[in-house]
Amino acid sequence: MTTLTSSFIEFALKKKVLQFGDFTTKAGRQSPYFFNLGAFDDGDSLKTLGEFYANKILNSKIEFDLLYGPAYKGIPLVSSISIALSAQKINIPYTYNRKEIKDHGEGGKIVGSPLKGKVLIIDDVISAGTSVTESFDLIKSYGAVPVGVLVAIDRQEKGSNEISATQEVYEKYNIPVIPIIGLDDIIKYLQDKIKFQGILDKMQNYKDRYGII
Repeated sequence: MTTLTSSFIEFALKKKVLQFGDFTTKAGRQSPYFFNLGAFDDGDSLKTLGEFYANKILNSKIEFDLLYGPAYKGIPLVSSISIALSAQKINIPYTYNRKEIKDHGEGGKIVGSPLKGKVLIIDDVISAGTSVTESFDLIKSYGAVPVGVLVAIDRQEKGSNEISATQEVYEKYNIPVIPIIGLDDIIKYLQDKIKFQGILDKMQNYKDRYGII
């Protein structure tokens, strides 16, 4: 496990973004953990979150010209990431979409830099890939090229086709999905922490039942 990975898990635990207990997922599964990126809800945590995303981008070596954040969660993400990259002397433009097209003022569906070139999509988590599909179609409609998706977490769970949402995105669009952490990373982290031993078995059982191979 990399330092970035373990540090992000600790950051998520501290802010209660990552919690353990009994939760029901959107798919109706009983999950022993819950991940809510919206709990990074103050200036310090948003700044740190942007730095984690920025460092993951740099580590991935992916080539891109523009950050795109789908409304709504993607909006503060691309903002904080672009600031974090700027602090490392890398000035990258960003843009995001409106849920409804504005018919006055500057108008249109896009806010920020023009949607062009190689575009890196930023989101919190992929579930069913619906958000990615909408983002992909919008980006292509402007003549730009989606080159990847960066998310905070990959749940690494089987979907309806017995493959994960991440794998579905890659098979459908031939673009990589780059997570900061995944379910496997959380389990590996718990293995070294005595206080989480009661949770570890539940996490492993969940992976055995729903996780991808």
